[in-house]
Parts: sequence; C-alpha cells; structure tokens
Amino acid sequence: MKMKYLLGSFLMAVLGGAIALFAYTRFIEKPADNQAGKNSGLTDKNAEALLTSLSMQEGQIDFTYAAEMTVHAVVHVRTKSMVSPQASNPFWEYFYGDRYTPRSREVKGYGSGVIISEDGYIITNDHVIDDAENVEVRLNDKRVFEARIVGKDPSTDIALLKIEARGLPFIKYGDSDKLRLGEWVLAVGNPFSTSELDLTSTVTAGIVSAKGRNLNILDSELRIESFIQTDAALNMGNSGGALVDTKGLLVGITSAIVSPSGAYAGNSFAIPITLVSKVVEDLKQYGEVQRAIIGVNITEVTQEDADKLKLNGVRGARITGVVPDGAAESAGLKEDDIILSFDGKEVNSPSELQEFVSRKRPGDKASITFYRNGKESTIAVTMKNVAGNTSIVTPGMGAGSVVYGARLESLEPSELKKFDIDHGVKVSEVNDGRFKDLGIKKGYIIMSVNGRNVKSASDVRQATSDGKDLRSIEGIQSNGTMFSYSFRN
Repeated sequence: MKMKYLLGSFLMAVLGGAIALFAYTRFIEKPADNQAGKNSGLTDKNAEALLTSLSMQEGQIDFTYAAEMTVHAVVHVRTKSMVSPQASNPFWEYFYGDRYTPRSREVKGYGSGVIISEDGYIITNDHVIDDAENVEVRLNDKRVFEARIVGKDPSTDIALLKIEARGLPFIKYGDSDKLRLGEWVLAVGNPFSTSELDLTSTVTAGIVSAKGRNLNILDSELRIESFIQTDAALNMGNSGGALVDTKGLLVGITSAIVSPSGAYAGNSFAIPITLVSKVVEDLKQYGEVQRAIIGVNITEVTQEDADKLKLNGVRGARITGVVPDGAAESAGLKEDDIILSFDGKEVNSPSELQEFVSRKRPGDKASITFYRNGKESTIAVTMKNVAGNTSIVTPGMGAGSVVYGARLESLEPSELKKFDIDHGVKVSEVNDGRFKDLGIKKGYIIMSVNGRNVKSASDVRQATSDGKDLRSIEGIQSNGTMFSYSFRN
C-alpha cells in the first residue's frame, strides 16, 4: 500500500515537470527568441508602434472615392459683359460727335459650377454671372458650351444655368442639416483655365468648423446668409464649386472666404444644400424664387435679454418689430417674443431662422415655438410673399420687389446722403422686361414714376397700376448723372 502511494506521487511529479517544461519552451522562453529581432533593430517599442500605425490606417478617411465621384461634375464658368462708360459731356458731344463719345468695354469673369442633372442643369453663384451678357461653360473633358441663365437669386447668391447636353456626370444632393462640427468635407472647384494656365479640377479637404454663419456680404435687402464654415482651401475662381461629404454627396455650394489679404486664410464658406435645392427648384419651375416671409424683424438674443426676460440660456431669435398685416401678426406674435424653434428645428441665431424660413414657400404652414412672459407656446403660421399675400410670383409680374423685370430695393441712409436726396429706390438686378428695354441698369436710382416720388418697390407698383401703366420715369444713373424718359399713351 505504501509502495503504491509512493509510485503515484512519483508519476504525478513526472507529469507536473513535463507540463512545466512544455509551458516554459512554448511561452516563457518566447521573448528570448525575439532577442534576434532586437539586435536587428526591431525593438518592442517599434513593434508596438507598427501595430498602432496599422490600426490607424484601417480606420482612416479615404477621400479618393468622393474626389473621383465629383471632379468630372464640377465645371469652369466664364462670363463676358459690357460695362457702360461714364456719361459724356453733352456740349462736346454735340459739336464733335462720336470722337467724344465714350465706348463700352468688355469685362471677363470666371468661377466654378456644379452639374446637378445629366441633362445639363448647373448651379453656380449669382455673383459669378452677375451682369453677364454671355456665359460659357467648360467641362472637365474640355468640351465648351454656351449656357443659358435659367434664373438667379441675389438674396442667397445662387444662380441656375442650363447647357444643351445629355449623359453628363452629376452630383447628387446630400443633407447639410446632418453635417456635424468636425466632419470631413471636400471643396471641389474648376477655377481657372487659359492657354497659359490650367487649374481645372482642384480638390481640397477640411472639416466643418461652424454652421449658420452670417457674414453680411450679400448686397440684397432680403439677403439670407447661413453659411457652412470650413477650413478647406478656397481661392479666386472656386466660387460656385461643390462642397461634398466623404460619400461624394453635395452638401453646399462654395461661395466666399474671409481673408485680410484676399487669398485663402483658413476661413471658407459654403451655402447649405438644403437652402440651395429649394432655390433651384423654384428657379426651374417658376423662374423666380418663391420667398416665404414671416413678417418680423429679428436680432440676436443677448445675455441681457435672457436675464431681463428670464429666459433659460442665451438662445433663439428676438423679435424687434412686427410687420402690419404680416404672417406673424396674423398668428399673434409680438415684439420681444423670442422664437426658439421653427418646425421642430431649434433656432440658435437669426441666420438659422432665416435659413429655415427660406425653405418654405408662400402659403406653406409652419409651427413656431416662442417664449413670452416666462413660458413657451407653439403656434401655426401661414407664410406670405414679399407682397403680403400667398400668390405665386413670376418674373416681371410686378409682385414683390420685381417690377418690369427689375428688382428694386429701398435706399440706405448712406446712399440718400451720397446723392443728396430724400427719396428713391435702387435697381439691384435687371432681367428681361420693360426696364431692361429702356436701358435701365443695376445701380440706377429711380426717383419718380408717372410724376410720383417713390421710396420702395411698392410705390413703383402703385404708381404704375401694378406694372400696367408706365408714362414717365426719372432717376439717377450709377455715374451720378440724371436720366428721364416719357411716353405717350
């Protein structure tokens, strides 16, 4: 019995030793085998760095797909226009004729554009084709087409072109509302192309730095600025190009930079595609943007406002004035109400509210949540147009700020002082219509129509019986000289 116990103990010891030897040779001795690697220059630290590097590469953002999907759909846009000279001296012109008559000169411009359909619709900036008499589009495959201006909207700086072609590469719309701060984006442009220099199809990368930026750079009474800010490099000629996400979807139209020198300085801005797409559809369908108006003046909410009105946080847009008979007044909004959300979207600034409203058309309904007397309320508002009704606006029909094909805006105090006048309305855009036929151009100031002094587009409409009766017109040209026309019935 004792011998059996000793034999069992011996066998257990032998088995334990075998297991220990196996473990030692398989695992514990392994680092010693790596000593050769250390001697050849591969240290443990390097091995760890190599593994980390491989792991990072696996998760890196790849821009090649987005670039390949978009570069061929971004075009070069060239423009030509004739600039009128300063007015001649009528005395010398009377005696010496054409020798003293100033000549018009040709001005060329360029920018980028984005093809959005296979049949040739192209988005660009309004400031790219502003005042252009001829627009030419050069594709990435070097084909050149003359483009037709379908419509343009200075309030958002968007214009729509059309070329006669089929089977074109185009970029699909994304959703700029879903862009997050820090998200990667690409700016794709087609900025410059001459016989000496070819800078077509440029692609730069950056991240979304901010949303809802207001730069106060658009020259329009009804301007809407709610830019996407990025640090993707933009330079001259990139205006009208594409801002795309890493999937190659269009999330914005590049439009501006902020720079002390005029060159790229790290701040680039694009118009969000949620706003652009609505403007484009309006221009395609109506030839004029169907602008929705709430009928309020708004400003930023300050800490002082929040404390005074007992608002929880500095947020929303404060109403500083309500337009009589406007949509807001009809819905019951009042001065000092703070608009907190529009159709369920949180409002953090006036520019955001303007963007949300601009996606609507006259006659559309929207829910507005506002703060008043310590509590929040939600009401329904029916949008109106700039003329104060819900009718569809078409070019030249005399509705809104457009009369006889010209967009008219009230004068700023500085402009009244500059020309030493106390009334007048500025011509900010001229399309086909009676005023263009008369030679009235952008920058002219109309002071009287049919013998009545005017201060707004509404005054011009009333004086002409809503664009039906024009007997006389007087005003100031952009060079400061007077003009006057009279007509017989």
